[in-house]
Amino acid sequence: MEKLDRLGWAETVSFTVFGVRIGVRVNAAELLAPLVSHLPVARKPASFGIVDRLYSLIGGDPASRPPVRCFSLLYGDTQQLARTLNLEELYWALESDVDFYVGQVARRRLFVHAGVVGWKGRAIVIPGQSHSGKSTLVKAFVQAGASYYSDEYAVLDQHGAVYPFPRRISLRDRTDETVTKITPEELGGKTGARPLPVGLLLLTHYKPGEQWRPKVLSSGRGVLGLIANALAARKQPKRALATLEKAVCQAQVLSGTRGEANQTAESILKRFG
Repeated sequence: MEKLDRLGWAETVSFTVFGVRIGVRVNAAELLAPLVSHLPVARKPASFGIVDRLYSLIGGDPASRPPVRCFSLLYGDTQQLARTLNLEELYWALESDVDFYVGQVARRRLFVHAGVVGWKGRAIVIPGQSHSGKSTLVKAFVQAGASYYSDEYAVLDQHGAVYPFPRRISLRDRTDETVTKITPEELGGKTGARPLPVGLLLLTHYKPGEQWRPKVLSSGRGVLGLIANALAARKQPKRALATLEKAVCQAQVLSGTRGEANQTAESILKRFG
């Protein structure tokens, strides 16, 4: 950290997210403006000398010419998180790590890998890891009229309510694995603004050509589906279990393999309309 501290830092921004203190510093002032759009929407500006995690972003020289290659670097505390010639990749790496770090250490919220949308005053939660198809299903829900909450994390308070944690929706092309990031507004949708109780828990994954014929499961099976995707489940199992039990206690739990996202979303919203 002393070696990093000795570098010339042009700008620093600090904030809190659900009680977690984050600091970000850049070696060139022009790096800060595009960086801000990658920080959590739920952040609150703060000014303090000690943070829980400090990110250092070092932009490479864009004027460099071959064969010299000036990489841009991202550090989380003393750990190098990214080294790339594409500055935009550095911003996305920062966004991903901030979200993941906050999800691991936040004491006031429980983070679960899940897509979330709001419908008729309740949250629809779709737990699953990356590549499980939850972002595609979230997109379909938003296009069908649901409000967007998150495509990556369901953020729960101690009473089991889900809070908005919006970020651009990441959509992966099935053919070449390229990722496109879009806002709910680009889909003609909107972002939710208030916490919601969980009304529906979907335990599903995509299979081409499959028809959506879900089975109704117990609340206990729903809790198991969530806790397998909860970031703090291993470190804080009692708190995680208590939170998830409250979240699912009044929710319907459906499980089944789905086909195309648009058809599945329309069928679900019609059923719960």
